[in-house]
Amino acid sequence: MSNPFFYFLSCVFVAVSHGAMLFNVYTNGKYDSINDIIALCVAVIGLDAVYFIIMPFFKQRTYAVDFMLLFILNMSVIFQSCFGGVHLDTKHFITCIAALVSCRIGYVLCRNHRWIQTKKKFLWAGIGILLVVILLFTGDRSMWIDLGFMSIQPSEFIKPLLVLACATSIAEQMNKHEVHGLNIVYDNVIIFGIVAFVIVFQWWCRDLGSIPTFAAIYASCFFLRICYPKAKFSRKTLIIAGSVVGILGIVAIILAPAYVKDRIFADIWSDPDANGYQQTKALIAIAEGGWLGKGPGKGFLHEIFAYESDIVFATISEEWGLLFAIMTVIVLILMIAMPLVNPPRSYYHGTMCAGVCAAFTMQMALNIFGSCNMIPFTGVTLPFISAGGSSMVTSGIMTGMLVAAQSPVFKNPSAKQKKSSSGKKRRTA
Repeated sequence: MSNPFFYFLSCVFVAVSHGAMLFNVYTNGKYDSINDIIALCVAVIGLDAVYFIIMPFFKQRTYAVDFMLLFILNMSVIFQSCFGGVHLDTKHFITCIAALVSCRIGYVLCRNHRWIQTKKKFLWAGIGILLVVILLFTGDRSMWIDLGFMSIQPSEFIKPLLVLACATSIAEQMNKHEVHGLNIVYDNVIIFGIVAFVIVFQWWCRDLGSIPTFAAIYASCFFLRICYPKAKFSRKTLIIAGSVVGILGIVAIILAPAYVKDRIFADIWSDPDANGYQQTKALIAIAEGGWLGKGPGKGFLHEIFAYESDIVFATISEEWGLLFAIMTVIVLILMIAMPLVNPPRSYYHGTMCAGVCAAFTMQMALNIFGSCNMIPFTGVTLPFISAGGSSMVTSGIMTGMLVAAQSPVFKNPSAKQKKSSSGKKRRTA
C-alpha cells in the first residue's frame, strides 16, 4: 500500500466510529439481555477487523472507497439490528458480507477496459436474459422470484449491466454511419433500444419506482457521449433525441395507471389510512425523533410495513435522530464522490463512475424525498442502508466499479504488437 500510516488511521477511524455507535446502543438502547449487545459488537468489530486484514492483499492506488463502504455497511448493521429492540439482524449482516464480496468481484472485472470492451455483446445479452427471467419466473407482472427462504429481484442486476453496457460502447462515438442524412453510431441506437425496452418492461411490471434510476444511468452516460473527444454530435441529432424523450414523457403521464396518478396528486393528510399511510407515519416518526432521536429500538415505526427498506430514512431519524440520518446520507455522498477526489484514469472508467453515481444519487433522492413527502412515494431502497439482498449485492458490484476506476489495469502492448508497430514506423520513414 502507498501510505501505511494513512491506512492505519483509516482503520482506527472506522473502528472507533462503530465503537461509539455500539456504546450508544448499550447506554440508550432498548434490549432484554446484554448478550444481544455482545453479539452485535462481535459481529460489527469482527467484520471490521477481518476486512482490515484482507484489503491490503488487493493492490490498489487508494482504499478510500473501501473504507467508506465498510463504514456505511456496519452502520446499517447497527441500524437494522436496533429497529424494534436490539438484536443482531443476522440476515442483514450476511447481505452486508455479500456486498463486500460483490464489491471485490466488481473491482476485478471492471479494471481492464480493453478486456471488458470485448464483452459488450455479453452485457447486452445478459440484460435480455434477466428480462426473460423476470417474465417467466416472477409471476403475474411481478419483479420478485420467491424461493421460500429468500426472494430475489432480478431487475436489480440490470443496473450494473446497464452501466457497463453504456461505458463499454463509449469508444464507438467516432465510428459514425450516415443514415438518411443523420450521423448514426450503431452502438448508441442499441443502447437506447435496450434502455427503452427496460423502462417499458418496468412499466408493464408496475415497478415504476425503478424507472428514474435506469433513466438517470442512461442520461449521465449520454451526456458523456456528447462530450467524448471528436464525437461531434450534431444539433439535429440532439434536438431529435430531446424531442423523443419529451414526447415519451408526456405519453407516459397520460397513460399512467389510476393508482399512479392518485399517488402523484394525493393529499396524504386527507387520506392517512390509504395512499398516505406510510408517509404520514414516516413524517410523524421524524418529528417525534427530533434531532437526537428516541434511542435505538425505542421507536414505533418498526410496526409499519417496509420500515427497514422503503422508509428506512424515517426509521433511522426516529430512533437515532434527524442529525444522524443526515450524517448517514453525507457518508453515502462522500463515498460516491471519491472518484472526483481521485480522478478516473480513462474515459471508460469515467463513464462507468458517472453511471454508478447517477444510480446511487437517484435512489437516495427517491427514498429520502419520498419518505419526507417531498415527492410521491416510490418504494425505492436506500443504498447499503435498506434491507434487501438483491439491492445489497448489486450496490456492492457498482461500488467495486468505483474502486476499479481508481486502480485500473492498463496492460502493456504484447511483443507482437510492439514489433508490428516498429515495422510500420520503419516503412513510414
